[in-house]
Amino acid sequence: MTPLLPALQNPPAAGNEGREAVRFGELSLSYARLGDLAGALRPRITGAGGRVAVWATPSAETVVAVVAALLAGVPAVPLNPKTGERELAHIVTDSAPAAVLAAPGDVLPPVLAALPRIDVRVDADAPASPGPVPVEPGPGTAALIVYTSGTTGPPKGAVLPRRAVAASLDALEDAWGWTGEDVLVHSLPLFHVHGLVLGVLGPLRRGGSVRHLGRFSAEGVARELADGGTMLFGVPTMYHRLAEVLADAGETGTALAGALAGARLLVSGSAALPVHDHARLYAATGRRVIERYGMTETLMNTGVRADGVPRPGTVGPPLAGVELRLVEEDGSPVSGPEAIGEIQVRGANLFSGYLNRPDATAAAFTEDGWFRTGDMATVAPDGYVTIVGRKATDLIKSGGYKIGAGEIENALLDHPGVREAAVTGEPDADLGERIVAWVVPADPGSPPGAAELADHVAKLLSPHKRPRVVHHLDALPRNDLGKIMKRALTAASQGPGHGG
Repeated sequence: MTPLLPALQNPPAAGNEGREAVRFGELSLSYARLGDLAGALRPRITGAGGRVAVWATPSAETVVAVVAALLAGVPAVPLNPKTGERELAHIVTDSAPAAVLAAPGDVLPPVLAALPRIDVRVDADAPASPGPVPVEPGPGTAALIVYTSGTTGPPKGAVLPRRAVAASLDALEDAWGWTGEDVLVHSLPLFHVHGLVLGVLGPLRRGGSVRHLGRFSAEGVARELADGGTMLFGVPTMYHRLAEVLADAGETGTALAGALAGARLLVSGSAALPVHDHARLYAATGRRVIERYGMTETLMNTGVRADGVPRPGTVGPPLAGVELRLVEEDGSPVSGPEAIGEIQVRGANLFSGYLNRPDATAAAFTEDGWFRTGDMATVAPDGYVTIVGRKATDLIKSGGYKIGAGEIENALLDHPGVREAAVTGEPDADLGERIVAWVVPADPGSPPGAAELADHVAKLLSPHKRPRVVHHLDALPRNDLGKIMKRALTAASQGPGHGG
């Protein structure tokens, strides 16, 4: 098998030892320095005697720790530093790491106190040794164990084998023309697939560079893209904030517009980028943001190609090596380009299973090996996939219709009085489910009324898709990646609504 990180596992053949691999603020590590630091750390990881946890702060120490574990052939378990005590205790108990890797100055919570600690240093005096490069482990060997968000119970550890990481990154190389000359800019968390696998291992597999902003800012994005950055990865919240800055005619907005216009690729993921933000960004920069679709368990499934046609609201066709189909609730295939069905996927990009959960693993797959994503979508005749939402929270069955929450949210966002919007369904004796809109008004002092929003949606879409209830909020609840946490949106917790 080809090494997972060729530029670090085959240094003599890489030819780019002096090239910058990663940069965090003023700290830059070349491929040679990253390889030496990881090489010195590798024996300590191997000696721990099992998988290792990584205290995954947005730092160079996290990158060195994960790379060292991958070179050692030892699975790494990235830990979100913001995880609460109970959830963190569950993850540690479930994954049973032999040690925890952290930066010397990191203060770890009590639940990690019993684990042997391995400090990861990146300063000028840190011990460094390339050492002999181990033989590449088999393709089925676990590379990472990434815990899901746990929306339906305690988080489950998705075991990601080396072949899945390689397959996904190579498919993106094909789709996006990703090369070692690319310089990726982002500020994503490093405990998740988006920031860690795509945002760090992606550049390192190509022999390219990644510049992490640490904390997201429009100024940071503009600075790094203007200074040689070629690609930007972000989540919708980040792109929304960039669009807000671009709307300002000031110096920062002008500089940002120029920097974004000069980038080779602008990519949004982890949630749907609202169509109106697509339009605002394009109007200000002349560049289209492209989207892709993936999950912790599947890594990347689809993506708009760099040489393809950007189509706001879609996540592109399946990537190379990925089979994708839509099915009805009974498992039969859907028919028609407008038909909504659950996405099922199959390919080398899939995880091996949930750690210690054979029951959950079995339930996640069909008998013939298709993974049940739980995401609902339509597929156009040319293969472009449009996600309408999660089966559990975004598919609304009202008056005999199957309705996706996403298109109603985009319609609401087209109203000038709406800053943010989310749509859910709630039980209704007559309709089965009624459509509920959760709206952050552009002007809190003069929010748009329920009847006004219902008429607006009915004119853009159709009458049966209009919201029957509207709740006005100060903000929508979001997780670390900007996804709206719809399970937190309940009438009981947010107060009375305004019927329409």
